[in-house]
Amino acid sequence: MPLSLALVHFPVFNKRGAIVATSLTNLDIHDIARSARTYCASPYFIVHGVPEMEEFAHEVIDHWVEGEGAEYNVTRKEALSQIEVVPDLGEVDRRLTELWGRRPKFVVTSARKFPFTVTYEQMREKIDKDDEPLCLIFGTGYGLIDEIMQEADYVLEPLYGPGDWNHLCVRAAASIILDRLRSVRKYNRWKILRCLSPNQPFLFLTSTELWSIRLATLPVQPTTPCN
Repeated sequence: MPLSLALVHFPVFNKRGAIVATSLTNLDIHDIARSARTYCASPYFIVHGVPEMEEFAHEVIDHWVEGEGAEYNVTRKEALSQIEVVPDLGEVDRRLTELWGRRPKFVVTSARKFPFTVTYEQMREKIDKDDEPLCLIFGTGYGLIDEIMQEADYVLEPLYGPGDWNHLCVRAAASIILDRLRSVRKYNRWKILRCLSPNQPFLFLTSTELWSIRLATLPVQPTTPCN
């Protein structure tokens, strides 16, 4: 299934609930591009309607794709070359429709709870089985405005750790979500343990021992190019 992602800087909420445009950071350009390239999510759209911020984004991208950075770090060039800077989500819709020949379904993310959310397991199964193009939308600031959330095709459940604090930076959230939706999971811990000791219902190993077994027993995964 074709998958892309978009990082929205306007319109988003600030901490007071006002609709604002947030600043674009150099880290979000680099780190999310690297995550997107790792998990074959392309293009990566930076959505920002402020001309000065769009110019800044182009300067950073051009340095690593066409400037001195392209020779200094080839892998960074490959990651940043998939970035497109656009003024709004309407342009994301138009470009993906032109690229894929059909309109994408938009999957929004949020740290807030919404009704009718989709679990990561459900969305992963959809990605694995369907051929419907998807675009993951991430918001900056204090999240995407309500209109974007309501108009989306799917709303992913929030990310939670063992506690009730879930204020992750957007680049961390993007990496975690991409991994949950697109990581390679051919074997799991219990399959490995059952294969090693089928007659023992419980087998206790340290994390280091388990990792050593995993490295020794798992086949090498072939490199699959992104479509």
